[in-house]
Amino acid sequence: MLIEADWVLPAWDADPVRNGAVRVLGTTIDAVGDAVALRAQHPADEVKANAGCAILPGFVNAHTHLYGTLAHGIPVDPVDSFWSFLANYWWPKVEDRLDHDMIVAATEWVCVEMLRTGTTSFYDILEAPHALPGALLAQKEVVDRWGLRGVLSFEATERVSRENGALGLLENRSLIEACRADQSSLVSGALCFHTTFTCPEPFIRSAFSLAQDLDVFVHAHVNEGVHEAEWNIRERGMRTVEWYDSIGVLSPRFLASQCVQVSETERALIAERGVRVSHMPMANGEVGGGIAPIPELLAAGVTVGLGSDGYVNDQFEEMRSAFLLPKARLLDPAAMPARDVLRMATQGGAESIGLAKVGRLEHGWAADLQVVDIRTPTPVTAHNLVDQLVLRRSGQHVRDVMVAGTFRTLNGEVTGADVEKLRARMNEQAGRLWSAA
Repeated sequence: MLIEADWVLPAWDADPVRNGAVRVLGTTIDAVGDAVALRAQHPADEVKANAGCAILPGFVNAHTHLYGTLAHGIPVDPVDSFWSFLANYWWPKVEDRLDHDMIVAATEWVCVEMLRTGTTSFYDILEAPHALPGALLAQKEVVDRWGLRGVLSFEATERVSRENGALGLLENRSLIEACRADQSSLVSGALCFHTTFTCPEPFIRSAFSLAQDLDVFVHAHVNEGVHEAEWNIRERGMRTVEWYDSIGVLSPRFLASQCVQVSETERALIAERGVRVSHMPMANGEVGGGIAPIPELLAAGVTVGLGSDGYVNDQFEEMRSAFLLPKARLLDPAAMPARDVLRMATQGGAESIGLAKVGRLEHGWAADLQVVDIRTPTPVTAHNLVDQLVLRRSGQHVRDVMVAGTFRTLNGEVTGADVEKLRARMNEQAGRLWSAA
């Protein structure tokens, strides 16, 4: 198939192609170039024309909590710190109440939400200590049905008990092995634990050891606010990233999310050890965590992906926040160019969560793409296309979405999705959660 548009943007660092086309062959990209030339070279191809649109890689949501949608609008007493947010609200009223029916309903809803707004790949962290075992396999079944490229994990922790922590690690292992046995699936798995203040050293070491045996990455939340660093200074005499380095687990296998309150020393260690980072600017603001030093991390060569944290699952909205907040923090309008933001939302996100050949439209890369309406009130040109996309488009402008060579969204509608039925199910399951809370 030849997919044509007014503009094709093959990658965050590539020149846009005017009146271009993407040739899809099976599940991968065969060629990108001038539409007229590609038609001449492949006269038998099916052609899908998209006037007034741009084609770009599908977004990669490098950090989300699919279940988090259930808590949108939940009644909650005021919180005065990140610790009280966790201890008095998030753990007892959300995570500890989740069951399989709630998790499945949320997974269905957010899969459709992501497909509708241009996201083709994602990394999810499930936090539901009383939904073990089998919660990840229930999620995998849903993600497979919607055809997304997903990496799933369970956030293991000894917050509840040592036994529950062991069950969490086993949940990750079971999912990883099930995915590897299913050759038709686009779903894979990773290892995950919560933080240094809910997981003791032996538990963290065992997570990294298991990840090495299974050859997957390990994810943990790192310094989402000031609490974790202060806790480590008080308990261990050093900051969080310094402690991880002291026990020898900082490496390219480590995906550290948030990294909001990191010192200059910690930033240097992240860069030196090849640690990957995921960035969630909107959620960081919601919990009062701060604004992460992303321009500094990028300048140091750190791989950074952009995620939603389950807060607003429209990557266009997340990109705008990632574009604007560093400028305000640094008092520098040149900080965080739009292309750097698009990189985090596509190729950088894929690299951060270990997806190979995802996030660019090039020969041999995954045929994961989106077609976006770019009929803006001002002209779209080669020099401003990226800025127009990052600043002046949103999920409502996404027309089509393809994952692995199959259209999952056409003309703004997710194929096979009964949105009202899914919404009703979400309302029912959220009501159950809220009543329990």
